[in-house]
Amino acid sequence: MTVVAASELAEQEQPGSFYVYLISAVAALGGLLMGYHLVIIGAAIIFLKTAFDLSPVAIGFAVSSAAIGCVVGPAVAGSLGERIGRKWTLAIAGCFFGAAAVGTAFAGNLVQFNAFRILGGLGVGIASVSSPMYLAEVAPARIRGRLVTCYQLAVVTGGLASIVVSYWLAPSGNWRWMFAAQVIPSCALLFGLLLAPESPRWLVEKGRQPEALRIMTRISGSREAEIEIEAISRSLAVPGETGRMSELFRPGTRVALLIAVSLAVLQQWTGAGTLFLYAPVIFQKAGFYKAQDALMQTILLNVWNLICTLVAFWLVDRVGRRPLLLTGIAGMAAGFVGMGAVFKFGLSGGYVLGIMLVCVGTYAISLGPLPWLIMSEIFPTRLRGKAMAIGSLSVWLALFVANQAFPPLVSDLEKKFGTPALAFWVFAAVCCVAFVFAWQMVPETKGKTLEEIARSWTPADDRRIRSQA
Repeated sequence: MTVVAASELAEQEQPGSFYVYLISAVAALGGLLMGYHLVIIGAAIIFLKTAFDLSPVAIGFAVSSAAIGCVVGPAVAGSLGERIGRKWTLAIAGCFFGAAAVGTAFAGNLVQFNAFRILGGLGVGIASVSSPMYLAEVAPARIRGRLVTCYQLAVVTGGLASIVVSYWLAPSGNWRWMFAAQVIPSCALLFGLLLAPESPRWLVEKGRQPEALRIMTRISGSREAEIEIEAISRSLAVPGETGRMSELFRPGTRVALLIAVSLAVLQQWTGAGTLFLYAPVIFQKAGFYKAQDALMQTILLNVWNLICTLVAFWLVDRVGRRPLLLTGIAGMAAGFVGMGAVFKFGLSGGYVLGIMLVCVGTYAISLGPLPWLIMSEIFPTRLRGKAMAIGSLSVWLALFVANQAFPPLVSDLEKKFGTPALAFWVFAAVCCVAFVFAWQMVPETKGKTLEEIARSWTPADDRRIRSQA
C-alpha cells in the first residue's frame, strides 16, 4: 500500500503533458467537425448546382446557410457553458453535427438541405465557443498557445478531409456521401468527451475546488495546481463583479471586447475564408475546368494550409502572438494584390495556385488561428463564456455577409470590368486595415496565465484608445 501511495504521489508531482495533449485532441475534434461542415459545401456545390438547378443567389445561400446556425450557436454556447460546463456544451455540438450529417445526406430538396446545414451551423457556433474556451482553460500557460492552436489545426484538418473525401467521390458525383461522412468524427467526439474532464476553471467558479484541484494536479503537477487554483479563486472573488454581461463594457475590459470583436470580423473580411469556400469555383475560372481537376488543386491548397498551421503551432509559444499576426497579415495583403493581378492580366493554372498558396499560408499563421486564441485568453474567467459568445457571433455574422456577398460581387465585377480582380484588391485593402489595428491594439499574451492577462486591463487602456481617436 505504501509503495502504491508513493507512486501515486510521484505521478501527481509530474505535469501530465500526455494527458493534456490527449484531452486537447478530444476537444479539438469540435474544430475538425467545424472545418468539415463549413468546407464540404465548397466542393459539393459543383454537384449541387446540377442536382437542385441553383441560381447564383441560391448558390450563395446554400454556401452561407450554415452561417445562420453559426450566428445563433454562440449565444446558446455562452449560456450552456455557464450552466452545464464547457465539456457537455461541446457534447451537444457533437450531437448537432451528427444530425446534420444524416439530414443533409438524405435531403430531398433544397429547403431540407439548407435546414440541416443551418442545424450543423448551430453545432459550429457552439463548438467555436466551447472548444477553444475549454482548451484555453485546461492548458498550462507555457503551452497554451500551442494547445488552443490545436483547435485551428483541427479546423484545417477537417477542411482537408472534406476535400479529400469529395475528390474520391467526384467521379461518381455522389455528393450525399460527402456530407454523411461527418458522422464518424461526431461519434469520436462524443465518445472522447465521456472520458475527458470538465474545465477546472469552471469547476472553481461553481465552488467545486477539490474536483478542480484533482484535475489541475494531473495537468500541471500538485505544486503548480495549488498556486493556480488559488489564483483562480482570487480572480473570481473580486467584490462587485459577478460576471454580468454589463461588466464587459466597463473601462478596460471593453478594450478587450473591442479587440476580440475586431479580430473576429477582420478574420472573415480579409478574404481568406471566402477564398477557401469558393476555391473549386475559382480554380475552374482559372482554367481547371473539370470538377476533379479543380478539387485536386483545392486538396493541394488545403495540404499547404495544414503545413502552415503546423508552423503556427510550433511558433506561437516561441515567437509570440503579435509577430505572427503582423507578419501574416502583411503577407495576405501582398497575396491578394497578386491574386487581383492574376485575374486582371488573364494568367491561369500554376499562377493562380501559387498566389493562392501565398494568401492561404500567411492566413494560416495569423488570422486563421490567432483570433480564436487571443479571444480565449484575454477575458476573466467569470466573463469568458459571454465574451467568447460575442466574439464567435461576430465571426459568423461577418462570415455570412462575406459568403453571401462574394458570388454576386464577382458576377457584377465580371460583367462591368470583364474580371473579378477588383474583389481581391478590396480584400488587400481590408488586410491593410487589419495590419494597422493589430499593430496598435493587440497585446502580447505569450507565457502569461489567464489570470495575469485578465488583471492587465485597466481604465488607462480606455484613455489610451480615446487619445488615439
